[in-house]
Amino acid sequence: MKFSLKRGLGVLLLGACPLIMFAQGTSAKTELPKGWHLLDKDQDGVYGISLNKAYDFAHAKKLKSKTILVAVIDSGVDTLHEDLKDILWVNPKEIPGNGIDDDHNGYVDDIHGWNFIGGKDGRNVKDDAQEEARVYYHFKKQFDVSNLDSSKFTQDDKDNYNMWVTARKTIMGGGADNAVDLVILHRYITACMKSDSILQKAMGKPEYTGNDLDSFQAPNSESKSAKSVVLTMFRMNKIMDMTNKAFISEFSEYVDEEEKKASVKENAPKNYRGEIVKDNEEDFSDRYYGNNDVMAGDPMHGTHVTGIIAAERNNGKGMDGIADNVRVMMIRAVPNGDEHDKDIALAIRYAVDNGARVINMSFGKNLSPEKKWVDSAVRYAASKNVLLVHAAGNDNADVDTTDNFPSPVFLHTTDTASNWITVGASSDPLAEPGFKSYTASFSNYGKDDVDVFAPGTRIYSTLPGGKNYGNLQGTSMACPVVTGVAALLLEYYPNLTAPQLKYCIVHSAVAPPGKVKKPGTEDELVNLSDISRSGGIINAYEALKLAYTLSNEPKKK
Repeated sequence: MKFSLKRGLGVLLLGACPLIMFAQGTSAKTELPKGWHLLDKDQDGVYGISLNKAYDFAHAKKLKSKTILVAVIDSGVDTLHEDLKDILWVNPKEIPGNGIDDDHNGYVDDIHGWNFIGGKDGRNVKDDAQEEARVYYHFKKQFDVSNLDSSKFTQDDKDNYNMWVTARKTIMGGGADNAVDLVILHRYITACMKSDSILQKAMGKPEYTGNDLDSFQAPNSESKSAKSVVLTMFRMNKIMDMTNKAFISEFSEYVDEEEKKASVKENAPKNYRGEIVKDNEEDFSDRYYGNNDVMAGDPMHGTHVTGIIAAERNNGKGMDGIADNVRVMMIRAVPNGDEHDKDIALAIRYAVDNGARVINMSFGKNLSPEKKWVDSAVRYAASKNVLLVHAAGNDNADVDTTDNFPSPVFLHTTDTASNWITVGASSDPLAEPGFKSYTASFSNYGKDDVDVFAPGTRIYSTLPGGKNYGNLQGTSMACPVVTGVAALLLEYYPNLTAPQLKYCIVHSAVAPPGKVKKPGTEDELVNLSDISRSGGIINAYEALKLAYTLSNEPKKK
């Protein structure tokens, strides 16, 4: 499941209505500069990653840069975006559009990457169900029986049964009356859509932000009423710099997701993927499926992530990415819903086989029915010296004790992948006025299982549409900040191993001043070292200095 606005950002109680807390922007009174995540605390007053200092260091040392390939496993990317089209990977072994597998890798015309959730007929998966729903109904006939005899269970049976019990609790558990909530949610989304239509006509333009609406003088009672409905939503959710189109889209998807959750109590979820992809999902050797459409469905999430890593720098357009000499391979495997383990495992292997040095994974879920396939892919990446960077998640939960997949801990062992970084979201006190901390209010954390924090609130980056940009937030945005820094280090020190690369990033992280708020609490203060392994926020300058030192140490005889 994509992380930015889909999972765990909490709810805002407006009357009896639980509404999605977008919380991706701030009002003009507390506005941070665009690209604040790249800035330096001493020079600019915000707790960014000191990127310009890193580049100054590289130039002062006269370091030479080498092009690095980064893979992004995500929802897709706008291949025509003005800030991305020139940094996308182009498969040198493929002839575009000839319908032939020129490089004989099993994937026809994979020019910019591959789409593992597409069909050979050109259709593409956009929506999908929760993993809990898929697991619950998949094993229901096997385990939902009277007098179940577990004494004859194999290890796989035990794993599947425990997973099914967890899924059952999620799907069939108690709680608030979802039907009543959905009725109210539908009233609000209907009111917002109707009001938005009125406002577009009254303002004379199809797109506007909350700030635009705030300054708009409504000419009549109808538009005044519409303004009140929509502006209230913008203000209460602190999304004044969000556009109406993005708001309606995200709100609609939230309502759709809640409908799915309610419906699976009575009926098995639709087989979204199977109807389109048509592979044998239970056979890992059946791997040559999908299509080459990496812009399919809704590429907003993947486009934003890609821009954070590598949007073309210093071209006078939009924004600057972190790494200035990379190419990005897009591997589409994340729908609007929970991703499938087979697609993720094959996406990792595809990235490794095609030369990626770093893989960004801004997605996650609570169950992993085929973790063994993903584990095998992670081990394969380690054998080829490829670093995996994963978002910690947005449930303000302790991932030391709460499952978050994929995970670096291998199945039935205590062994942990050495080529893996888990990233929590840091912030600046100005980014979330209601929280005011160097941690993001929504971020997952873990003293053992979250390696480092990185900026993840109000991150400005590329959006679909060719020339569009905007703010999103989540550990989905913090993750590519780390990926971008990893790529930057590899540009200058391509011989670093994946564990060395991780060492440089984690051990150079900078502790924020004083204590921080524990995500999910109102006022519980902790040291960042209490909720992460490094106890710090990633810093590109310090990481590059450490890489320089590590690479210039005298070789042991």
